[in-house]
Amino acid sequence: MDPISKFLVSYRIPIGAWGKALFGFLTDNFNTVFRAFSNGLNFLLDGIVDGLLMLPPVLLIALIALLAYFLQRSKGLALGVFIGLLFILNQNLWKQTVETLVLVVAAAAASMAIGVPLGIWAAHKPKIYRFMLPVLDLMQTLPTFVYLIPVLTLFGLGNAPGLIVTIIFVIPTSVRLTHLGVTSVPKAIVEAGEAFGATKRQLLWKVELPSALPTIMAGLTQSIMLSLSMVVFAALIGAGGLGTEINRALGSRRIDLGLEAGLAIVVLAIVLDRMTRIGVGGKK
Repeated sequence: MDPISKFLVSYRIPIGAWGKALFGFLTDNFNTVFRAFSNGLNFLLDGIVDGLLMLPPVLLIALIALLAYFLQRSKGLALGVFIGLLFILNQNLWKQTVETLVLVVAAAAASMAIGVPLGIWAAHKPKIYRFMLPVLDLMQTLPTFVYLIPVLTLFGLGNAPGLIVTIIFVIPTSVRLTHLGVTSVPKAIVEAGEAFGATKRQLLWKVELPSALPTIMAGLTQSIMLSLSMVVFAALIGAGGLGTEINRALGSRRIDLGLEAGLAIVVLAIVLDRMTRIGVGGKK
């Protein structure tokens, strides 16, 4: 090794030690708070799963198909949702699918609830967005296994840490697409609203958001897809669901179980994508 490299290695920045010290401080001083939050979130998620599993599977499938028809006004979509979910039930993966569905919907809803306001704020404050950019880049590019460790340390095992990890991974997408949608609103439309005396609040709700809605909804769809891509990783910290089956298949080299669970995730992804997409059936 050349002298310059030896010098740089000898005096490396102790990022790992600083991170370890930070999380050691958090666990030593706020462990009760983190675990109380985790236990409450686990109780809520597990309660929703248990409540859905109390319904006969075919009835719940029919209700989801009716919801699909209500959202998109498409009989074909409703029938496709019904058949797709029946296939999952046929594969004896219904309980795992409900667990995954609750996790994905909760993660997508939370990411939109946080990401959309942040995206609107960033669209109106370019300096704020420049500050957000490196944070969003870090959240999207940092390998998933890296932040599984601190989340597991702070929140323990269960659905709660799985949900938190998924939200961290998904939020940047909703922020970026909301920012893109709002900043892409034609200036002529905004200027027309201002000319008619619209306040900033009226411009936001009656001009900018309606114009940006397709892009924001694309953010919702992407959030759902990204949440589904995280189920395998979330299962590593006790989240359960279809990810657990895939990890079991990988650990035991069971091709059959891997294919069944993988196809169930594909079906669930298609169902959620079609249900939340603007433009299906021509009614949206």
